[in-house]
Amino acid sequence: MKALLLAMTFLFATSLYAQEGTQTIRGTIRDEVSKSPVIGASILLVREAGTSPVGAVTDLRGEFSIPGVPVGRQSFQITTVGYEPQRLSNIVVTAGKEVVLNVTMTEAVENLNEVAITADRKSDKSKTNNELSLVSGRSFNVDDTKRYAGALGDPSRMAANFAGVVSGDDSRNDIVVRGNSPSGTLWQLEGLNIPNPNHFGSFAATGGPVSMLNNNVLGKSDFLTGAFPAQYGNALAAVFDLQLREGNNQKHELMGQVGFNGFELGAEGPFSRNSKSSFLLNYRYSTLGLFKALGLQFGTGTAIPDYQDLNFKVAVPTGNKGKLTFFGITGSSDVNFLGNEVDTTLSNMYGTENTNTRVKYGTNIFGLAYEHNLTAKTFAKLTLGMSTTRERFSGDSISNPAREAFLSGEAKYNTSKYSAVLNVRHKMNAKSSLYGGITVDVLDFDLYSRSIYQGGKIDTVRANVSGENTVLTQAYGQWKYRLSQGLIFTTGIHFQHYNLNNNVAVEPRAGLQYVFGKGQSVSVGYGLNSQAQNIYTYFVQTPDESGPVRTNKDLGFTKSHHFVFSYQNRLTENLLLKIEPYYQKLYNVPVEQRASTYSALNMGASFGPSDRDSLVNEGSGHNMGVELTLEKYFNKGYYFLLTTSFFDSKYKGSDKVERNTAFNTKYVLNVLGGKEFRLGNNNVLSANIKTSLVGGKYITPLNLAASRARGVAVYDENRAYSFRQSAYFRTDIRFSYRREMRRSTMEFSMDLQNVTARKNIFQQTYNPRTNELVNQYQQPFFPVPYFRYTF
Repeated sequence: MKALLLAMTFLFATSLYAQEGTQTIRGTIRDEVSKSPVIGASILLVREAGTSPVGAVTDLRGEFSIPGVPVGRQSFQITTVGYEPQRLSNIVVTAGKEVVLNVTMTEAVENLNEVAITADRKSDKSKTNNELSLVSGRSFNVDDTKRYAGALGDPSRMAANFAGVVSGDDSRNDIVVRGNSPSGTLWQLEGLNIPNPNHFGSFAATGGPVSMLNNNVLGKSDFLTGAFPAQYGNALAAVFDLQLREGNNQKHELMGQVGFNGFELGAEGPFSRNSKSSFLLNYRYSTLGLFKALGLQFGTGTAIPDYQDLNFKVAVPTGNKGKLTFFGITGSSDVNFLGNEVDTTLSNMYGTENTNTRVKYGTNIFGLAYEHNLTAKTFAKLTLGMSTTRERFSGDSISNPAREAFLSGEAKYNTSKYSAVLNVRHKMNAKSSLYGGITVDVLDFDLYSRSIYQGGKIDTVRANVSGENTVLTQAYGQWKYRLSQGLIFTTGIHFQHYNLNNNVAVEPRAGLQYVFGKGQSVSVGYGLNSQAQNIYTYFVQTPDESGPVRTNKDLGFTKSHHFVFSYQNRLTENLLLKIEPYYQKLYNVPVEQRASTYSALNMGASFGPSDRDSLVNEGSGHNMGVELTLEKYFNKGYYFLLTTSFFDSKYKGSDKVERNTAFNTKYVLNVLGGKEFRLGNNNVLSANIKTSLVGGKYITPLNLAASRARGVAVYDENRAYSFRQSAYFRTDIRFSYRREMRRSTMEFSMDLQNVTARKNIFQQTYNPRTNELVNQYQQPFFPVPYFRYTF
């Protein structure tokens, strides 16, 4: 830590003599649908009246370059004949890194009497990369993951600020979207369906304590929460459609960073001086060991979580019309929680004094993509990918009062997925466009899980399968028709087939948007969505005299109807109001054959997969609510974001009684804001704050008498999800400082998490040593420093 402070002091001292810096702005402009280069587009730096114009014009590749742009926040206007004008606002220009913009333009449907500068998808968060998303979608970028207090550079933690999204768990980044289970979220990377991209991301989960996705590598990406376009399938709750940016293909750039997520080193640049090819890579290693040495508690007691990851992307142009990219994420993590080492005077969100837990994870994701402009109006992209996951778990129960450890369970999960994705888009004319594609995912898997009782005397094998494989095939077609400049209609079909049990789903999707007045619009969306169960669920074993039976093997897809209405009002150029009521009807939900309170809609409330057997698709549920967003985009040195949701999430198990789901917190309110202060030409100081209020979760209460009699936690299932915890409240503050030098940029920040030290409840458990019910609490006040240097 002393070395870090000395380095920062030296950098600051030497920077005092730096001159005001400038930087080069480069990029490519392409047609929104066909991806063909837009030739002759004018890009003009917005400057004060009376100053000389600065700008550029795109060449035959659609590329442009503007050297000598002053550092700071800059805005640009883009115009060309036949396309809707656009404006890029508040682009952050730093001395340490060139700005590379990849912009898409929309062909004008009709000639306008007056020119209106409209926000481009690059800078307008209400516009997604996917132009077919008319409702329940927004974009996010690297600046958001860095700016928002408490986000820690994590896309999931950042998305928890959006309307309809609930986190309320300081230990993990799983998110609940509109009352759905976290397991209903689809993760995509460059078009590939990928496994859980988080360290310590237990099997069957979609989150974890630390993201493997590095915000230094991510480009502008989409987050969708309902009525998805037809290209997305096998998801009920949300879609993260992630894109990796390309490295600088003209200049080598380096980055060093230290923060909560790890020690990081990054590099990017061209392969040679005359090459248009580029590479981008970022390596990270965990810093939690350092925090422990400094005496900072982060909820893991004496255990030291260890993890590392590598993100990369290589881009190679193939002539004027094609490009080959190779990308990937690889990471590993492990930690041991030993019950005899747990400090019972401190809260611990992972381990307990009565168990030992040892876990090890590994995730690898690799993809190779080739895209090509087949004609001036037709674009195709083929992506081949492979992803693997590995999880090892073993646990002990610790006896009382002898404190001896006995093996209580073990699990080994291995998966390998091989994917092929083809997407084609064709622009018939300015009004009509066609989209289609097919995805084939081949999954190989080995699954083993065993529970052990009475000090090793009795065991039960929950799952035991090796060398199995299955195929999920998905296809879609979608049509977009622009009836006029302000009226858009989309319709499509998504198809999927699961060869494990020959399940088939055909899902219609539709959307309509009408833009009127000065920046107002109304939109409606509908979609039928289907999702296969986690692969573990199909292979849970039921004990039988003749041998174990896989009674879940024939489970069908869980299905849901999405209905969404959306109203948006651009109150000013930088102020957006959005209101979205929605209704989701879920059916074909797995429940037990016998009458019980169990439903697969509550999966994801715990970290591991469910061992329930004898399941049938006879359950149901619904989610309904209304969301409000008021967002002031960053302008004139400040921004704010207010989101609130009021919703109701219910389910019916096989007992046919309607109950709250595990995720029915009823309401959530997020208030964020930030302000930048310029200190001279080269210094920027900023302050950001976030406050969240989330309704209490419904839980199944413990039966204390039964727990004492059996020596383990026993829950009163007849009262499932009937007891409500207290509300969750947390405030985070982030201070940051950025110093621009002649050819480099230095950034330092401090995140002060849970500044009020609010004791938010994590869970209620039974302690067999004390024979009492115990409340475990979430993260206390926790400071997180961050330092970054780019050059």
